[in-house]
Amino acid sequence: MRRWRHLHHGPLYRSRNGVILGVCRGVAEYFNFRVFWVRVILSTLFLVSGIWPMVFIYLIASLLMKPEPMRPLENDDEKEFYDSYTDSRARAVGRLKRRFQNLDRRIRRMEDTVTAREFDWERKFQE
Repeated sequence: MRRWRHLHHGPLYRSRNGVILGVCRGVAEYFNFRVFWVRVILSTLFLVSGIWPMVFIYLIASLLMKPEPMRPLENDDEKEFYDSYTDSRARAVGRLKRRFQNLDRRIRRMEDTVTAREFDWERKFQE
């Protein structure tokens, strides 16, 4: 009897190395199966249920599953950004824009502090 130690290793993504939209390979990687068996099961379902209902389900699955990231996500911030990007690119761009605006404000404050007259006087007194 086969034991299920680790059912899946991460979120369910469409594989970038799949044959047709990467759904079968993504499901196989998620459930830790060989992709061959997932394709055999899917082909059997195609034949038993009729081709068009399964084509429709397959296309819906490909639209609902997010594409696999180009490189592994290293931390929760990267995962959060990737999820927000795949859900809404406009929201992800807005998030990046806000982050860079905050950095720009911080840099300007630092520049103002360093170029202020008080900074020059304090530096001269310390010398």
